[in-house]
Amino acid sequence: MSWLGVWLVGLGLADLVRAAAPPAVARWSPAVGAAVIAGLAALAGLTAPTDLVVLGVSMVALALWAVLSAQALSTGRGHGRALAVLGAVAFALVALSGWASSAGGLLASWLAWADPPLLDADSDPGAVLLVTGLLLANLATANVVVRLVLVSVGALRPVQQAELPSGPQASDQLRGGRLLGPMERVLIIGLGLAGQLTAAGLVIAAKGLIRFPELQAKRDESSTVDAVGIDEVTEYFLVGSFVSWLVALASLALTR
Repeated sequence: MSWLGVWLVGLGLADLVRAAAPPAVARWSPAVGAAVIAGLAALAGLTAPTDLVVLGVSMVALALWAVLSAQALSTGRGHGRALAVLGAVAFALVALSGWASSAGGLLASWLAWADPPLLDADSDPGAVLLVTGLLLANLATANVVVRLVLVSVGALRPVQQAELPSGPQASDQLRGGRLLGPMERVLIIGLGLAGQLTAAGLVIAAKGLIRFPELQAKRDESSTVDAVGIDEVTEYFLVGSFVSWLVALASLALTR
């Protein structure tokens, strides 16, 4: 699935730029993603006409995802379209992967020469691209997916509404989610790739145990005027956690 791997690397890096860079740079994130896709395709020898057409379309889809997801998080409308674009492109790249050229080129030569840690000298470049892309996508892109679902169910207010003086929202009550989520997903994927599925399950269980005292504390605060109700905080935590886990497990399944 070399197409999917290349696209996920571009997508993941584009969303990382969008999340971490200053606004003046972040608005160019689709161009960054497209440049990464083009560069990786050249390095991996994915230069057949079919490769170029499919990856070219995937660049357009990446830009569309960036626009639709940003609008949905800002206005609270169109989250379904953004998620549909992301899911449709991923599905199409998997379904059509039989037509993709085998990854090779300079990337394969470098992997054989450098013999990076955790990889054999004869590692499949396509598999390396796929795992790298999945890990990058689970850092920032998965955070966008989680936030889109939270906005869609009303557990998180869109940016335009969050800026209004309407009191705190659930995300203000449980800090660290945008950092803990990527760390948790990468850990689950890493443990799964190592064959330690039981340990991955313990990571999932540990999150609930760690957050439980905080949720209990919010219950005591829910009687105050300015505090968010415990039901809203719990919904935010549960929905966000389950979506995050599903993204990590789906990513792990793609590596099998």
